[in-house]
Amino acid sequence: MTSSMDLQGASLSLSSSSSSICSWTHDVFLSFRGEDVRQKFISHLYHALHHRGINTCIDKNLERGEEISPEIFKAIERSMISIIVLSKNYSESRWCLDELLKILECKENVKQIVLPLFYDVSPSEVRHQKGNFGEAFAKLGCKIKDEVKVTKWKAALQKVANFFRFTLGDRNESEFIEEISKWVDSIMVNRTFLNVAKYPVGIESRVRDIYQHLSIGRNDIICMVGIFGTGGIGKTTISKEIYNRISYQFEGSCFLKNIRETSKAGGLIQLQKTLLYEILGISLDCHDIDRGINVIRHRLCSKRVLLILDDVNELVQLETLAGALDWFGSGSRIIITTRDQHLLNFSKAVSKYELKILAKDEALKLFSLHAFEKDEPLDNYVELSKQVLQYAQGLPLALTVIGSTLKDRSIHQWKSVLNKYKQIPDVNIQSVLRVSYDGLEDNEKDMFLDIACFFKGEPLADIIKIFDNCGFSSDYGIWRLVDKCLITVDEWNKSVWMHDLLQYMGREIVRLQSPKEPGERSRLWFHEDVRHVLEESMGTNKIEGIIVEMPKGEEMIISSPEAFVQMKRLRVFINRNASFSNGPNYLSNELRVLDWFEYPLQSLPPNFHGNKLIIFKMRGSFIKELSFIKFKNVTTMGFNDCNLLTKVPDLSSMPNLKELIVEKCTSLVEVHDSVGSLDNLLKLSFRECSNLQIFPRRLKLRSLRDLNLCDCPNLREFPEIGCEMKYLHSLHLLRTAVEELPISIRNLTGLDVLFINGCKNLVRPPTNSILVLQNLRTLGIGGPTVEDQILLREEKLLEFVGIAASDEFKQCITSVESSKLSPNRIEFLSKIKFIYQV
Repeated sequence: MTSSMDLQGASLSLSSSSSSICSWTHDVFLSFRGEDVRQKFISHLYHALHHRGINTCIDKNLERGEEISPEIFKAIERSMISIIVLSKNYSESRWCLDELLKILECKENVKQIVLPLFYDVSPSEVRHQKGNFGEAFAKLGCKIKDEVKVTKWKAALQKVANFFRFTLGDRNESEFIEEISKWVDSIMVNRTFLNVAKYPVGIESRVRDIYQHLSIGRNDIICMVGIFGTGGIGKTTISKEIYNRISYQFEGSCFLKNIRETSKAGGLIQLQKTLLYEILGISLDCHDIDRGINVIRHRLCSKRVLLILDDVNELVQLETLAGALDWFGSGSRIIITTRDQHLLNFSKAVSKYELKILAKDEALKLFSLHAFEKDEPLDNYVELSKQVLQYAQGLPLALTVIGSTLKDRSIHQWKSVLNKYKQIPDVNIQSVLRVSYDGLEDNEKDMFLDIACFFKGEPLADIIKIFDNCGFSSDYGIWRLVDKCLITVDEWNKSVWMHDLLQYMGREIVRLQSPKEPGERSRLWFHEDVRHVLEESMGTNKIEGIIVEMPKGEEMIISSPEAFVQMKRLRVFINRNASFSNGPNYLSNELRVLDWFEYPLQSLPPNFHGNKLIIFKMRGSFIKELSFIKFKNVTTMGFNDCNLLTKVPDLSSMPNLKELIVEKCTSLVEVHDSVGSLDNLLKLSFRECSNLQIFPRRLKLRSLRDLNLCDCPNLREFPEIGCEMKYLHSLHLLRTAVEELPISIRNLTGLDVLFINGCKNLVRPPTNSILVLQNLRTLGIGGPTVEDQILLREEKLLEFVGIAASDEFKQCITSVESSKLSPNRIEFLSKIKFIYQV
């Protein structure tokens, strides 16, 4: 058995050239004794192979004046097939026998194919060195008197005599040569390399990663590896490269390409036939998938094979072609490429590998090679090349297509093409990316288009709420999009993202709904289309969503109050930065998201009941009062910078509210008591509401995580905590006029962060209550009238501002005179991780 190191070395030896296809420079190497066969048989065989387009190496091709043996050895190493013509005087030539040793070495190490031809000698004569062949070998042995060498040659001759071979015998030479040529043809078809890539940038590192999953070199196990990633990322390219590098190590191999397309219209049987023909050379004559499964399982279960299933998109394809590891013999490797990682869960034995986008340096190199045939862009094209990289975002398909498109073009043409891409993406890129979208259910398509047009970068939780309210079965649908590599969910902040080119693809799908009239599309996002529809009142019942994001310096949108009247199905309206001349007199009651910057009216249209609304934000709006609000499904409300707003009214009819953000509202005076009893509220902020005076007298917010009342200088009373609020982890009261913290603050049992900096009216904090807050780790303090803080400052403990509770800090605390700092305070302070003074 070939060792693990030998196999790995052999497989990796192909990677040094620019493409693995170039590693074999000859199809066939001919080893022969010139005086026996050169003028007739070898000449005719060479021309027959050459006529078939088979690149054949014989010693006459080697340059004169070179050291011939090293050159021949190099030619042998770089040949796919070696044909050894064993004639009467072959064994008299040391040269020929050394070639034979090298050929057998290549067969062992890199699985070179070896074909012995017995020309006027029999296999038995060669095996036992008898007859004329044996006499010639004996003559050579007497000449060199090297027993070690002679022993090696004998073993080699015995070995090669047992190989599959062709024997001339009494046959006509032309028939013999025809038989040999056909055999070489059949081998060439099976061993021809798959075309990989013109410029294989980034392939090597990814192939090496996948080798780790394949456990190359171990023949005692069967491995199944799934390579997944978005369209155009290079899954097929990488799998072809791996096939080219390691297929020679197996007893049989098959690369089944484009399974998604081939399996349509009954193509699974054809795929089974192809698999069996490629590996076994048999033609399966059946019209039954189940019979095909049994044939594959029974015929391949003892055979070491390499099988690559490319572009799988349905479970039945895997079940039909590679249903289980025990279908294949020990040492087999099965590689699956797919856009849908969920399919790889069909077997726990599958090892998954996600193919990622190219790094910036790889992307630049790949693009430059296609655009300039150099590793770097020309000096005049550097900045434009950066724009391409920003657009392509490391996707190999896009870099290749755009680079080829821009090759030999002028700077003016580059700018024109790149400007076009901003509006209409390249059709060749889009057609590849769209395959995954086309395989979605209708609701999943709607979710994908909504994310592409409106929600990229938004919190997953918000998106799920919106989609659920739209009846989209979001919990399943979102993860279907993830599995199909159409979106990703950031693990850190749980926001939803997608590759820029997938976003462009989604938006292009929407644009093509009505290329010339934006009002007939389902979603609007491009500022010129939005302005056209709103200013010309061209909205229709087809519009489901609008996002308004104007370039800096754009003029106000001059819209009619009736601009929204025809948009009966509008689900999403987001205005990021535009000013409107008029507010609407109608809004769709299908709205789930209403986020309107500088909403120009003091109230909402009378028809609008908002029963389906989930997110309601009015940053910088002219809203004056909110008594009309009865939005029972709203989970997020925000009214930042609403300077006419004076009161937050009774919100008891909004039990699902989770976030209430009312910040920098300079006229806000009162917050209704009902806000203190919203059971599902997670986040509450009235930061920088400079005139806020009246706040709920009691808080029973069992779900609250964050409470922020910073910079409310007229807020004097902090409410009682009416129940255990164990989830509240941060309380910010910086620079408020709060005079006293209630003893009930001890009910904040999960409090981790407390800031009371700059509370000038806070005479004495409830130290005893704070001491029982076992989870408190960060305490912000400051203000000259607070007795305990004066004590701390006098003892210079605050010189350790913002440091961890190190041994040095604890030692400093315990060194304070006991008359000035009681033991319970020492214990309390020693567990505080950070202390801040402002």
